Amino acid sequence: MIDAALDGHANVQFSIVNFSEVNSHRDTRLDATHYHPLHLKNLSNFKEQTQPLSEYITHISGGATPLGAVYPEEGVPFLRVQNIMPNYISGTGMKYLSPSQNQKIIRSQLKKDDVLLTITGSYGKSAVVTDEYVGANINQHSVKMTVKNIVPYFLSTFLNCKYGYSQSTRHIVGITRPALDYSAIKTFLIPDLDRVFQETIGLCCSQAEELRKDSKACYNQAQTLLLAELGLVNWQPKQQLTFVKTFLTLSLLERIDADYFQPKYDDIVNAIKNCADGYDTLENMVTLKKGVEVGSKAYIESGIPFVRVSNLSPFEITQEKYISEELYAAVKEHQPKRGEILLSKDATPGIAYYLRETPDKMIPAGGILRLKSKIDKINNEYLTLVLNSILTQEQVNRDVGGSVILHWRPDQVAGTVIPILPQEKQVAIQEKAIESSRLRKHAKDLLEHAKRAVEIAIEQDEQAAIDWLESQTHEQVIR
Repeated sequence: MIDAALDGHANVQFSIVNFSEVNSHRDTRLDATHYHPLHLKNLSNFKEQTQPLSEYITHISGGATPLGAVYPEEGVPFLRVQNIMPNYISGTGMKYLSPSQNQKIIRSQLKKDDVLLTITGSYGKSAVVTDEYVGANINQHSVKMTVKNIVPYFLSTFLNCKYGYSQSTRHIVGITRPALDYSAIKTFLIPDLDRVFQETIGLCCSQAEELRKDSKACYNQAQTLLLAELGLVNWQPKQQLTFVKTFLTLSLLERIDADYFQPKYDDIVNAIKNCADGYDTLENMVTLKKGVEVGSKAYIESGIPFVRVSNLSPFEITQEKYISEELYAAVKEHQPKRGEILLSKDATPGIAYYLRETPDKMIPAGGILRLKSKIDKINNEYLTLVLNSILTQEQVNRDVGGSVILHWRPDQVAGTVIPILPQEKQVAIQEKAIESSRLRKHAKDLLEHAKRAVEIAIEQDEQAAIDWLESQTHEQVIR
């Protein structure tokens, strides 16, 4: 089988495969990608000590989206591909089902220790169901697996490492909507590694999950500090059926939609404007620069990350789409810089991420704004937390209410009111935000270490992997 290189040179990569092996596949795969030298090299590292995934699962099923689904603000978590991350579940942008909707797809309700795998779109990501998501559900772009005779976190870590992900890539079928089918997943080769090693990986992942919980708790404490200063700790939005506004008010704001004038929005804005040290609008605090659209035809399999709104959360930036170095050079004026805040304005408006460190090469999409501070009376950690709080979210809800496709216009973003707390309060909130970030980074590092340890166990042996894992843990303690 021959696979032409895509680097523009005359080099050709090829694999020589026996016809008997080609003919042994259920679908008699003849495409070169399936026999790419990288996939075959990865398989050769551990082919002699493996079992097919079918030996470790008692059940596998995909999810579904209920017909005519309407997502309430609260209810049963409904996990989509963007919520399933490598070895953890992200609540950012979570959709919910009503109990009655959830009952319609009862077969895909999640149980503790189920192993999830994304099968379309951003395929090949795997996570374990924790207590928090027992009873939740998944859509049709992922599968859940009930496992036996294997540590769930070990399996998910393997599926996320280069040897597992290579098999996902190798078995993708389809052109317009590439996907994995159940039969292909069951044939994945799983390394038959020692149970003690598997449990070591499981412990590492469990520790990372606890760190994520601690990070979330720390972040919530920072939010509580903010709301306490404005007397909004126990505030709940209330939708009123009737209220009165003058015609002059409607004329000045050039809005006639009733929802815009809901008293709940006045509650938020008045609390901000009554802040002891004052308030200001976002346009007086930062400069705003819009990202750029490159078009879906510009996407490539790997390269420079192209960050869309779906990749943005208050805690991280994920990678899914990529552009070439040549295109990056043409639009590099949009490269974010350290100290800037990325803020979504479309689709899911009001998500802010602070770039604490110098970011790698990336280009934000047109639905994302780059915010750069131009005043000293407010720190970026504090501002980012305010942008992610209910204070800003309610202003977003007011501005975009009634829209089918949500667009938070730049002028509306600029007019967002921000409370200015005393410096000591800002610093206290900043410290909580920094600690939350530190804990989350530690969790991420642990998951990366676990993944690399599985690869070392395959390439060498379990003891070498454990020794390496312990050395990394020791280094983190010293730092």
